[in-house]
Amino acid sequence: MYKILTLEALNILLKNRFKEGFLSLKDLPHPSTFKDMDRATNRIVQAIDHKEKITIIGDYDVDGVTATTIMKLFFEEIEYSVEWIIPNRFKDGYGLSANIIKQIKDTDLAVTVDNGIAAVEAAKLCKKEGIELIITDHHIVSSNVPECFAIINQKQKSCKFPYFEICGAQIAWYLIASLKNAMPIKINMMPYMELVAIAIIADMMPLQHINRAMVNAGIEALNRSKKPAIRAFLDHLQKESLNAEDIGFFLAPLLNSAGRMDDAKHAVEFLLSTNIYDARVRLERLIEFNTIRKTTEKEITSKALLQVESESNIIVVEGEEWHEGVVGIVAARVARHHEKPSIILSNNGKGLLKGSGRSFGNCDLYSLVDGCREYLEKFGGHSAAIGLSIQQDKLDIFKKELEERYLQNNYINEKVDSEIVGVLSFSDITFDLTALIKKYEPYGEGNPRPKFISKNVEIVQSDSIGKENEHLRFSFMQNNIIMPGIQFKTFEIYEVGSKVDIIYTVNENHFRGNVTLQLMIEKII
Repeated sequence: MYKILTLEALNILLKNRFKEGFLSLKDLPHPSTFKDMDRATNRIVQAIDHKEKITIIGDYDVDGVTATTIMKLFFEEIEYSVEWIIPNRFKDGYGLSANIIKQIKDTDLAVTVDNGIAAVEAAKLCKKEGIELIITDHHIVSSNVPECFAIINQKQKSCKFPYFEICGAQIAWYLIASLKNAMPIKINMMPYMELVAIAIIADMMPLQHINRAMVNAGIEALNRSKKPAIRAFLDHLQKESLNAEDIGFFLAPLLNSAGRMDDAKHAVEFLLSTNIYDARVRLERLIEFNTIRKTTEKEITSKALLQVESESNIIVVEGEEWHEGVVGIVAARVARHHEKPSIILSNNGKGLLKGSGRSFGNCDLYSLVDGCREYLEKFGGHSAAIGLSIQQDKLDIFKKELEERYLQNNYINEKVDSEIVGVLSFSDITFDLTALIKKYEPYGEGNPRPKFISKNVEIVQSDSIGKENEHLRFSFMQNNIIMPGIQFKTFEIYEVGSKVDIIYTVNENHFRGNVTLQLMIEKII
């Protein structure tokens, strides 16, 4: 099933992921390649000239938070006062809506970031209230497009921007670059790239083409950053520099936790901090939100797993008043556990179910659920992740039709992990290997860190570690070569002396000036 791997073969495999080679910032397309970019830019410049009131409307995930921060910081830098607002997940719902318009009635020009492309009714309300509207968004464009002054979205049919998968913060960065050119003013765009890098990683954009270039440049800028928020975060991590994994596994969840558990404005305020003292206090608040999020997520995941009907091809479970802020993460956990697409719904006690779905393997969950749209109150997303709401009395027919559509599409529940690049012998786990792996960083969506499988490996040692003994530390042996390994978040028990196959990534462990190689275990078979 998997081929024996050599360094040369791995280099070819990783190189083939980058059809255009490694791009740099000089390869970035011009802002004007976006449809409506010049139109939107001229309107914002006009608003500044006439001292109109401008309001930025963001979204409560990391992409929306960073895009809002980019816009706010830019207007601060040019000394023009603007308002900003991010919808509260629990009170306002998603994106530009009637609830938000009530709060911005004295606005002359509203600019959305990372939302708005589905806000058809809200756009009509803006027009009624005399609010001119510019939408900047990166999500899928339906046939029913909002009526507004300008739409900047690379997924519009008539847009000539050459890259399809970019995030909202990237579009916000392009918009301020366009404004900078039009005004014209001298502004260093690199501090804004710090926030763009965070968003690209957090929003799981493919780390290829310009995305890779912007992330690399952004991480370099982050490691020189003077932003109090970044300095406070580095102090918290007890690190001198950040990498893509630090952003994906530590910073992004902290920023996301505010919108999940309370209000995303706390994340924006943290990023906007003007001194280290405020930044530290605001960071502590985010850490508290994230701690609560982890506990809540763990409880709901346990409950959801107990409800799963194992014969279903698409898992759909509901629970009484499950926390709406974590159902998306729970869906991802359930999907990974059962290796099937999963939808997790929260019942509000009044007959309405709201929730999120996450796909697995090659299943296009958006397309399948879109075919059942007639049963839904609200629906949106993309192939790998969806959000929806449905009346409880329609749930059974929805589940039945969803199963039928899955079978009609002839999806194969792949048991082969496409991220495993080949069979590796312990004798080939060397610093030459990790040097090659580093060459193709950063890893993430569209450029997964290479996983390996080693066969007929003996477990020499297995010890529980961590506050709750939730991790395992191993010593493995193959052909008299011993390798240390660690597996996180597992309570499995393995017999010392047993022969197994292991799936893992290879990591350099830096400790007290020494560098050793370590296997990060994903699965033991």
